[in-house]
Amino acid sequence: MSIKSGPIKSAPIKSQHGKALKLDFARLIRSPAFYPFVGLVVVTLFMIFASDKFLTGANLENIARQVSINAIIAVGMTCVILTGGIDLSVGPVMALSGTLTTGLMVAGVPAPIAILIGLLIGVGFGIGNGIFVAYLKMPPIIVTLATMGIARGLGLMYTDGYPISGMPDWFAWFGRGTLFGIQVPILIMLATYFLAWVLLQQTRIGRYIYAIGGNEEAVRLSGVRAPRFKLLVYCISGLTAAVAGLVLSSRLMSGQPNAGVGFELDAIAAVVLGGASIAGGRGVIVGTLVGAMLLGVLNNGLNMLGVSPYVQSVIKGGIILLAIFISKQRHK
Repeated sequence: MSIKSGPIKSAPIKSQHGKALKLDFARLIRSPAFYPFVGLVVVTLFMIFASDKFLTGANLENIARQVSINAIIAVGMTCVILTGGIDLSVGPVMALSGTLTTGLMVAGVPAPIAILIGLLIGVGFGIGNGIFVAYLKMPPIIVTLATMGIARGLGLMYTDGYPISGMPDWFAWFGRGTLFGIQVPILIMLATYFLAWVLLQQTRIGRYIYAIGGNEEAVRLSGVRAPRFKLLVYCISGLTAAVAGLVLSSRLMSGQPNAGVGFELDAIAAVVLGGASIAGGRGVIVGTLVGAMLLGVLNNGLNMLGVSPYVQSVIKGGIILLAIFISKQRHK
């Protein structure tokens, strides 16, 4: 009797490390920020090949500086949209806060007090929006559309429609200065996103904000006072708009009452492109930053390629519609 020898077959053994990598990759794909990041990489690569001036240090720094204003506003917009709301007043509130801050400094008010008043103006509009939406149960799009007109009108009344100039030279530090070799507007933007990430991802308040957007009635029945948190997100939106107004006024070294036209739409676009659901309850603050960067790269690249502003509007509108469609498909 002969015994045939041969290789011994053993059952495949999956390593725990391989399983972990597979799970991490699956979790990465499910992240709301994954597809926006892929879109940012694709658009960036296209612009690099389309223009040899795109991938330069000066241009990349210029993109980050230009993105900072919209990105800061988009932080507050993200918090509002996560609850299922909307804030159309951020552009005029930004302009009003900036013009009031510069006007008070020119009038001789100490700079720290003038800056504080400008920030409180933003918070005040946020409180007003929050009371009407959260406690009086009025539609957020109508409320913020009304306060958008009020803020714009107050800014024009305060300045008679003319820019305000004559601020001290040091005020330019907020919009043009550098710290540790990085431009101050970029540092302010990063600090704002870090604080928002801590609030939304590491605190109970953040969990309530997400829950309100998912099912406000369930949150109310569980004993949580949902209107308080809806009021809070509108206050955050007003505050971030005021911070953006401070940075913009510092960069221009003037208070512009007509500034911020269309900024609310750019902020909403950044949030939607970042993977957040316009219906609320889903989205991450990192995704909003990616969405703002995607818009900034797109605007910069199209300008360098000499694309007409009218065509740019069509392209950006189409991209936003595509982002909403992808969001709905992933939700299904």
